[in-house]
This record gives sequence, structure tokens and C-alpha cells, in this order.
Amino acid sequence: MGYLNYLIKGLNPKNFYYISSTCLKDFLKKHHTAYSNAVHVKAAIEWLSTAQKQNKDGGVSAHYSLFEGWAPSYVETTGYIIPTFFNYADASKNPVYKEEAIQMADFELRNQLQSGAFPGGKNMPIVFNTGQVIFGLCRAYEETKDSKYKEAAEKAADWLLSVMDKDGCWRRYLYLNHIHTYNTRTAWSLLYAHKISKNIRYKEAAEKNIEWALSQQLENGWFQNNAFYPEQEPLVHTIAYSIQGLLEAAIYLRKKRYIESVIKAAVPIMHAQRPNGSLPGSFNKKWKSSVKWSCLTGNSQMSIIWQKLFILTKDKRFMDAAKKSNAYMKAAQNTKSHNPGINGGIQGSFPIYGWYAPFCYPNWAAKFFIDALMLEDNPNLANKLY
Repeated sequence: MGYLNYLIKGLNPKNFYYISSTCLKDFLKKHHTAYSNAVHVKAAIEWLSTAQKQNKDGGVSAHYSLFEGWAPSYVETTGYIIPTFFNYADASKNPVYKEEAIQMADFELRNQLQSGAFPGGKNMPIVFNTGQVIFGLCRAYEETKDSKYKEAAEKAADWLLSVMDKDGCWRRYLYLNHIHTYNTRTAWSLLYAHKISKNIRYKEAAEKNIEWALSQQLENGWFQNNAFYPEQEPLVHTIAYSIQGLLEAAIYLRKKRYIESVIKAAVPIMHAQRPNGSLPGSFNKKWKSSVKWSCLTGNSQMSIIWQKLFILTKDKRFMDAAKKSNAYMKAAQNTKSHNPGINGGIQGSFPIYGWYAPFCYPNWAAKFFIDALMLEDNPNLANKLY
């Protein structure tokens, strides 16, 4: 409460208005008008473009806080926002978004450490962050054919291999110094590096990590060591990271066994979907949740996973769940706000005072929201979402 009081004390009247009105709206479960997917995607892209302009360094601001405004640019998530901008540039036929994606890629080059890793704050190399930047560098290379992006991606991938343990687990250079099963998403980035470099070591290392991650999966599909820290109930956000890394590895490596493990995790979450299309914010090992709020990023991530599973299996239940999620998410997006930090952005939690990214609009929430809606409109994008 002390920190909250400190924040409130320094608020100007406008901030207080946005905080109080958003909290009241969410408390009363008031939602916004939903339009076509294209309208919502454009609003979210424009929000990300606004976020990119805040720090004048080419990177995308990590989030907009109702208390503190725009945050510094975030190396990790700027990395995987790059493919989203290239996809939207193609869909909209607007080269501005391609130019912005390249600016993001150049921002990443300036932030790469001498070791090849990418930082998670204060120049500390972090495994997960490095993997997410690889996605952007690989896509920038595919789009521009400029070898500097390929070289940077390979340097980052080489570092990931150098700090991986023999069993495929990463135990060093981790967020909060805990192992994370959701580094399957980092393994997926190594497969993208393999795609552009044909370096077999990247493919072999990715498969080793996936095999280690499968050793963490319980019979009911839930993953151990999958929260930010051991005492935390894993968020849908990190659970979806794990599932998507596994799913993409299954597709790239053509492993049916991996698909079976993906379904084992994706189906219980689908069964937990609420009538309004939302998901509980976190799950324990029995697929029960201790929270009533929803992690909005996780909703969109699961929509992407369900859509890809529908493409693979033709099981209509997955597409129905994805569409319900997308409809809910559109109604959670404010496209009429006069505050550019809010308009088109996606909250961390609904209600906004849920404990995941409270009172914030994270850039990664907007990224996955865009990907989920664009995939619904164009299934051919399935192999271009990272």
C-alpha cells in the first residue's frame, strides 16, 4: 500500500481520471464495442507504432503504465514484435511498417552484448530474451537479405548453445535465476536460426531442450517449473509459451509425439474457457485456478495455439475456442480513448488491477492480440507468426 500511496500522491488529475474510470469499468465488467478484426488489428498496430516512438531509439516501449506513463524500450519483446510488423506491412501494403520493423531490428543490433546474448536489464544476458530477439533478426534477414541480421542471429544462437546444459536444460542466465520450461520458445528460436543458417547444431540443441521440457510434463498435460518463480501459480502466459514452443518444434521437426503432448496441455485449457471467451489468469497442476481475473496476453496466445491445432487436426473445437477468445479480446480493447497510451493497447489483466502487469498496457499483449486476429482472417500466416 505504501508504494501505491506514493504513486497516487504524485498523480496529475488526468492520470487519476484514467485509473479510476478504467478500474470502475472493469469492476462492473463493462466491455467495449467490437468491430471487424481489421479495425482492431489496425488500432493495436498503431498503438505499437506510438510505443516505438516514445524513446527515439528504434525499440518499442515495454508498456504504458497508468501511473508512470511510457516505459523504456524493451529489447526482448521488441524482438518478436518485428515479425508482426513485417506481416502487417505485407497485409496492409504499407511500407511504413516494414521501415519500422527494420528500425526495431537495428535497435536490437545496438543492444547485442559482445558474447552474442541479449540483455534482460542492466546488460545482464538472459537466455529467454536472447531467443526472442533471434526471431526478429531472422525475419529481418529474410525480408532484407542483409547479412548483418543473419550474423547477429547466429552469434546469439551460438551463445545459447554455449550456456545450455548437456540434458538440454538452460540453468544459467535465467530470469529470477530459476529454470523455466517455457524456454521451449527459446528452443523454437534455434529452429528459426537453423532455417536461415542450416547449422545442424541449432536443430540438435533445440530438440534436446524440447525433450527436457517433455520430462517436465505431467500425465494431465501440465508443465512443472513453468512459472516465473517456484512459489507462483503459472500464468496462462508462460503456459502458452511452453505449449507454442513445443507445437512449433513439432511442426518443424515433424514429430507426432510432440503434437500429442501439445494437445494434452491445450485441451484442459480449452475446457477451462469461460462462457465469455476468457481464461483464468493462472493454473495449478490440477488445471484449477486460484484467481478470477484474466491474463489477456495468455488469451491471445492460446487463440493462436488453438488455431494452429485446428489447421493440423481439423478438430473444430479448437477453432471455436479461438474465435470465442478473439471476440472477448476485441471487446477488451479500448479503441475510443483520448489517451494514446490506452487507445488500441491491451491491458495486462482484466480487471486491470489483476496481479499480472497491473495498471499497464504491455507491448507483448498487443503483439499476440494482433497475431491471433490476423491468423483468424488469414490462415496462410500460420508459418509467419513468431
